[in-house]
Amino acid sequence: MSKTIHYSNDNITIVWNPEICSHSAKCVKQLPRVYNPKERPWLKIENATTDELKKQIATCPSGALSYIEK
Repeated sequence: MSKTIHYSNDNITIVWNPEICSHSAKCVKQLPRVYNPKERPWLKIENATTDELKKQIATCPSGALSYIEK
């Protein structure tokens, strides 16, 4: 079973599966105010709108990022 990490706000939960992440950094390049691998937590969901997050997650090449709408 894969390890997943969840990041939530009032509208959405981002699910990250580090085991399948290809580390292409597409997320970091598209939304650097949200994704910063040098910080902990590396994902700051509050720094983007739900629509921005959903659009970026749709471009994840490995499928390591997904979301659940509330």
